[in-house]
Amino acid sequence: MRVLVVEDHAELAHSVARVLRREGMAVDVVLDGADALERAAVVDYDVVVLDRDLPGVPGDEVCRRLAERPAHARVLMLTASGTIAARVAGFGLGADDYLPKPFAYAELVARIRALARRSQAALPPVLVRGDLSLDPAQRVASRAGARLALTPKEFAVLEYLLGAQGRVVPAEELLERVWDEATDPFTTTVKATINRLRPKLGPPPLIETVPRGGYRI
Repeated sequence: MRVLVVEDHAELAHSVARVLRREGMAVDVVLDGADALERAAVVDYDVVVLDRDLPGVPGDEVCRRLAERPAHARVLMLTASGTIAARVAGFGLGADDYLPKPFAYAELVARIRALARRSQAALPPVLVRGDLSLDPAQRVASRAGARLALTPKEFAVLEYLLGAQGRVVPAEELLERVWDEATDPFTTTVKATINRLRPKLGPPPLIETVPRGGYRI
């Protein structure tokens, strides 16, 4: 899952990003509305976490312009005002969800995951391939009934490959959807993560490398 956090309070923005990254999400952070629009124009985000009170281009205008784009990212609007009138106004601008500050990080994560499910093709709540199962909501993966000890990135890669439902996923796509903008596009981190993941899944091998294609389960 690729998420853009738009929040002018730098400490809060990076705190939110740390929490989301621990949940296996790829997170980019910008501190104003102009940068948010530029970033969203070139990256296919699943969810934009958008502070309503931004300097420069206001959050309301960012939300409106994002909503006008075809196949736009889902927008979770954050604001210090939790009144019904404020929520109604936010939905009118095209926001998909609304969360007043202060908020619990657990609720923020749950709302982001719910929005991301809306932006993707319908998938079952638990992804299963043979004796391998993965529950995105509970963050649990198991094979033959044994729970797998995976890092957040390993879990995210496995989730993305299972969600592709047999489609060959290029390494470039995995890099874009699972890692954030800080990752070197020429890095071997995808291959390294796959190589760490394979032995954790155990025999028989599940992840196939397709020459000049990518990976699939």
